[in-house]
Amino acid sequence: MTSSNFTVVGMTCNSCAMTVTEEVTQVPGVQDVAVELSTGRITVTSDSDLDPALIKGAVEEAGYQLAAG
Repeated sequence: MTSSNFTVVGMTCNSCAMTVTEEVTQVPGVQDVAVELSTGRITVTSDSDLDPALIKGAVEEAGYQLAAG
């Protein structure tokens, strides 16, 4: 198992967190998504290393963006 951390811009409520979680969970290989709403941080647990572009695409599909860097 591998964990990766990302910061989502604009995720400010539980509904936002649920939407992001639903989209990111659909990325192949993702096992779990943990959201820390106060910081916008998501921790993605997967079977193996994930392409960050896949997570970025899922977050954008949910209507948000990943923080740069």
